[in-house]
Amino acid sequence: MASKLEEGLQCPICHGIYKDPVILSCSHSFCKDCLKTWWREKGHRDCPYCQRKSSKYEPPLNLALKNLCESFLQEKGQRYSEDLCSLHSEKLKLFCLDHQQLVCLVCKDAEKHADHRFRHIAEASREPRRILQETLDLLKKKLKVFEEVKVKFDQTADHIQAQARHTERQIKEQFKKLHQFLEEEEEARLSALWEEEEQKSQRMKEQVNALSREIAALSDTVRDTEGKLRAGDISFLKNNKAAAERVQQCLLLDDPQLPTGALIGQAKHLGNLSFNIWNKMKDMVSYRPVILDPNTAHQKLILSEDLTSVRVGEEQQLPENPERFGSYWSVLGSEGFDSGTHCWEVEVGHSTRWSVGVLAESTQRKGDIWSGLLILQFYKGEYKAFIKSVPTVAVTEREQPKRIRVTLDWDRGQLSFSDADTNKNIHTFTHTFTERMFPYIRNHTLSTMMVLPSKVPVTF
Repeated sequence: MASKLEEGLQCPICHGIYKDPVILSCSHSFCKDCLKTWWREKGHRDCPYCQRKSSKYEPPLNLALKNLCESFLQEKGQRYSEDLCSLHSEKLKLFCLDHQQLVCLVCKDAEKHADHRFRHIAEASREPRRILQETLDLLKKKLKVFEEVKVKFDQTADHIQAQARHTERQIKEQFKKLHQFLEEEEEARLSALWEEEEQKSQRMKEQVNALSREIAALSDTVRDTEGKLRAGDISFLKNNKAAAERVQQCLLLDDPQLPTGALIGQAKHLGNLSFNIWNKMKDMVSYRPVILDPNTAHQKLILSEDLTSVRVGEEQQLPENPERFGSYWSVLGSEGFDSGTHCWEVEVGHSTRWSVGVLAESTQRKGDIWSGLLILQFYKGEYKAFIKSVPTVAVTEREQPKRIRVTLDWDRGQLSFSDADTNKNIHTFTHTFTERMFPYIRNHTLSTMMVLPSKVPVTF
């Protein structure tokens, strides 16, 4: 009995497997020779199946169906030949355990297989089939793992794009603020320039007007005196004394001079302009010695837009990348330190459970992280210092500090915690650092913990 696949590959005319199948416009296929014979006998070019008239005398070859038929015939021939012994053309019924090969009954009696052990093929295939099935089950599990990881990869790819767009918006927002500051600063400085220009131009205009009035008065005196000089002797002598006094008074006037400070103070407006703007800009920006890395933050931690504060919130759907903490509600600074001295302050506020300190770079984030931790912990009203999971003596503090200063001296092997408001030392670790250490913050409450800004010194 033919299989359903074989029935689907049979020509409706000859009922054999298609040979060079062609396809009509009605989508029915036939062997090329069968179709031409049918048309020649019928005298018209109708579809033998649905009687629809064909517009083409040479229908196109159905290449997909042709390839399928050839593959089917080839596989069928191989299956038939695989069931027979290649030496005796007898049906394979036994399996030689010594040679690990299929044999027929003739092979069993051959000298080549003398004293060999044989099993019926059904019995011989049972154990290998079981082993292969177990191996296949393991492979299916591995396939499932790969598929699950691919889902995570797809989620990570989406998260990368979301991160990029979010970061782009933040960058634009920051530059927008800077642009606004610079525009306002430019406007203020231009306004100061224009105000000075207006004041000094007005002052100069007033002085020019006053000088013009004095010039006009002197000109009148000159004209009147010249007139008196041209008069007769009697008239001249009568008016000479008054004219002489008038001229003498005019000669006593001080010569006009350009006043100091009359010009625009260009040096005041242009001197160290960029530096002065930058120095003023420090009042609107802040420098944080530690920036939190969102790629390390536990899924229940919410970081601020500027990545300087952290609090507990609703669990987020984030990629489970290797850097991210799996069990501990923790986050690391984005930059680690393997030399030098570094200091940062963390505002713990009214949080009732927190930890601050450093974590070794090699520490796995998904499991137990205590082996790489050096921290100061506050929990249930008590302070404890831990170094590589070993608690030191409890730290006694009468008042809870609101700001903790962390100072790492990598070269000298010291890690100190102090009250940033009183400068009182709380605890100091002595430890030999051998790898990069990252700032560490752990928060278990809704209260916000924040890395505080540091002053940026201006050097000349």
